[in-house]
Order: sequence, then structure tokens, then C-alpha cells
Amino acid sequence: MTQYHSKPVSQEGWVEWSLEEDAIWHDLVTRQMNVINDRACDAYLHGLTLLDLPLDRVPQLPEINKVLKETTGWQVQPVPALIDFDRFFELLANKRFPVATFLRTRDEFDYLQEPDFFHEIFGHCAMLTNTDFAAFTEHYGKLGLAATPKQRAYLARLYWFTVEFGLVQEGQKLKVYGGGILSSPAETMYALEGKVAIRDEFDLQTVLRTPYRIDIMQPKYYVIGALSELFKISQINLLQQADLAAEAGLFPPLFEPKEPVHVE
Repeated sequence: MTQYHSKPVSQEGWVEWSLEEDAIWHDLVTRQMNVINDRACDAYLHGLTLLDLPLDRVPQLPEINKVLKETTGWQVQPVPALIDFDRFFELLANKRFPVATFLRTRDEFDYLQEPDFFHEIFGHCAMLTNTDFAAFTEHYGKLGLAATPKQRAYLARLYWFTVEFGLVQEGQKLKVYGGGILSSPAETMYALEGKVAIRDEFDLQTVLRTPYRIDIMQPKYYVIGALSELFKISQINLLQQADLAAEAGLFPPLFEPKEPVHVE
């Protein structure tokens, strides 16, 4: 369940954002720009320059789509706050990135469990201007459509540790390319500089077998050597790899299990 609902989108793709939402967008972007400049990967920063996101108002979907179409042929697709896996994979397979048209409130300014407009646009869209990242994401969608429910559970970990929480080596420095990190100031700094965070070289079977939780700082991140590795990963038989991971089973989690919610 969510308290958020996507705002209506006109036939032309426009959303009527309020003045308060414009102000929240400004504050979110301003704060995050101060954090990512020397921590985000070059491809993300280049994509952000291409997008040229406004600071004084929430951007409109046609503005994003114009840039994505010119670079990789992708588009953003407005969706309700929550969509099912079939719809999610179908959109990615057709080079459509789902974006819920709601923005977090000030009460949840620092952390929001649901992916809001800021997370999707600021966190992900800059990377979708990169051909390797875009090709990987499209192929992931096609895989998801063909996968069984069990295979999807293992493929979800691949998406989590790349598209959402991936790190990349650039020269002597570690940089961020995952949108889940890039839309969070605390996790951006923690992922690269946190003393307890584990940063391991990317290994496909290890990634597929690593449990995660969505509501905590990640205890572990995986590092690729270059974004071109994502395209190479997409050329592997990933459904077969998911089956092998399922046979081997998950690793023990590096976090405490979430407390169940008791309803009386």
C-alpha cells in the first residue's frame, strides 16, 4: 500500500505540478548536486548535462523524452505509483522507462520507499542516455518477459545491484552509476566512503545469490570495471545463470531480517 498516487498526465504528456512540488524538486536537486559532482560516474554526469533539468520547477516528461529519443531511443512512460512485474518488464523491453508521476512530501524528504518522480528522473534518466546502460536495461526487460517467476526473483538481484545500486571503477576512483544511490545523498556518501560498506568485484553468480532489503543502506555493493561490462553481461544466457543460482541457493543475508508487522 502507498499513500502516493500518480498525478494525471495530459495527452501531450504534461503534469500540473504545484508550487510546493516545484519547491521540493528544487531542494532535492540542489542538495543532491552538491553530493554527486565528484562521486557520480562520467556517463551519468554527461547525461545530466544533456537533460539540462530545470531547478526552479519539476521537469515535464516531453522534455525528458526529447533528449532520450535523440541519444538512445528510449522514452519515459507515466505509470501509477505501483505496477506489476509483467508491465514493468514489458515497458523495459520496449525501451520505455516507467515513471510514477508523484513527488515525495517534505515529511519523507530524506527517504522514500516507493520510487517517486525525483528518483526515476534524477536517479535513472541520465544513465539512459548511455548506449551500454540503455542496451542492458532493454535486454533485461526482454529477459524478464521470458523468465519464470523463480527466475525473475534471481534476475531482480541483478537489476538491484546494477541499475539501482551499482558502482563502477573509473581510473583510480570508484564512482556511482546506480539510480538508487544517485537519488540519495546519504547512500551516495555511504556507498563510496562508508567504513562498514562492503565493495566487491562484480561476479554474476555471486550477485544473483545475494539477498537484499529495500529499506536499509545496502551492506554490500558490486563494482564493474566499465559500463561496457553491462552490455557484455546482457549477452550471457542469464536465464540459465538464474537457474544455476537457484540450484546453489542464496547466500546468508548480511542484514537482520525485517520485523513482521502485526495487525490486531
